Amino acid sequence: MSDTFAADAAAPHTASPVPAGTLFVIAAPSGGGKTSLVSALLERERNLRLSVSYTTRPPRPGEMHGVHYQFIDEPRFLVLQAAGEFLEHAHVHGNWYATSATWLRQEVGAGNDVLLEIDWQGAAQVRSLIPTAVHIFILPPSLVLLKERLEKRGQDSPAVITRRLEAAKEEMRHCGEFDYVIINQEFAAAIDDLAAVVRASRLRTAAQCVRHETLLRSLFAP
Repeated sequence: MSDTFAADAAAPHTASPVPAGTLFVIAAPSGGGKTSLVSALLERERNLRLSVSYTTRPPRPGEMHGVHYQFIDEPRFLVLQAAGEFLEHAHVHGNWYATSATWLRQEVGAGNDVLLEIDWQGAAQVRSLIPTAVHIFILPPSLVLLKERLEKRGQDSPAVITRRLEAAKEEMRHCGEFDYVIINQEFAAAIDDLAAVVRASRLRTAAQCVRHETLLRSLFAP
C-alpha cells in the first residue's frame, strides 16, 4: 500500500489536475471589511500573492493603479475580454471587473498561493474553471452595522448607500455556495479565522502530494 500512497491521496482530483499553488477566493458585500482583512492577511502571510483585478470604475481616494486595481476604460476592457484575457468578468454597480487568466494560471501553476478578491458572480465562474480553489465569504454581523460602515466610509451618497445595501442582501444570500464563511464582527478574530483557513487549506493531502512529490516518492518507494 505504501508505494501507491501519493497516487491514492490525489485520486479524488484526477479529473482536474491539482496545481502546486492554491487559489484563495474571497468575496463579501460592499462594506463587509474584505479589503481590510485581505491587507492584514497579506501582512501576516508573506508568501501569499494578491491578484490585481481589472476594473472600469474610477479609483477611490488612496487607490493606486497596478496596486489595488488595473484601472482601464470600458473600450479597453472590452478588447481584452474579446481576446480571452479574463478568467472571469462581472458587471457590478455599473462597472466592469475581471481577473487576468494568464497571470493567475502562471502563478498557481508555478506553486504560488494567490489571493483573489471578487464578488459572488465572479466566484461562481472561477469555481467552474478552477475546482481546487478555496472559496471564503466575509459576512458583516448585521445589516445595521453594514450600513454604519458604509456611512462612515464617506465615499457614497445616501442614495448610493441604499442601493449598495440592497445589493448586499442579494450577495449575502450566496454565502452558502462558499467553502467557508467568516463573520467580521471583531476584526482581530476575523483575521485569525481567515489565516486559519489559509494555513489549513495549504495542508490538504492532494496539494501536499504535488508540492512534496520527491519526498513522498523517497519515503514510499519499494
